[in-house]
Amino acid sequence: QVQLVESGGGLVQAGQSLRLSCAASGRDFSGYTMGWFRQAPGKEREFVAAIRWSVGITDYADSVKGRFTISKDNAKNTMFLQMTSLKSEDTAVYYCAAASTNWGTRRRSNEYSYWGQGTQVTVSS
Repeated sequence: QVQLVESGGGLVQAGQSLRLSCAASGRDFSGYTMGWFRQAPGKEREFVAAIRWSVGITDYADSVKGRFTISKDNAKNTMFLQMTSLKSEDTAVYYCAAASTNWGTRRRSNEYSYWGQGTQVTVSS
């Protein structure tokens, strides 16, 4: 199994920045795709960003492109989501996820086998 624990959520003002962390442990995930998803009240879980762990290539949803950056620290087995220029529309519970599937399925939440508990991000205006 792969265990994932998110942290770093909180309440911020619009225009400010926040960095989320996802600490991974357990099964070797060096060949995995890892991603961030979010879910706002009354809405379906939405793809945010993904990274191919061993290669470092990334993908972003159009809604966050240019504002969010996904990255990793191999030594600490930790993935990050740096969020800048935050908007009220970014308010959601953010989830860290891991998948052993092909990179081509990175935007499909049902292709991810492992999930964290989620961390709340609230952006006020």
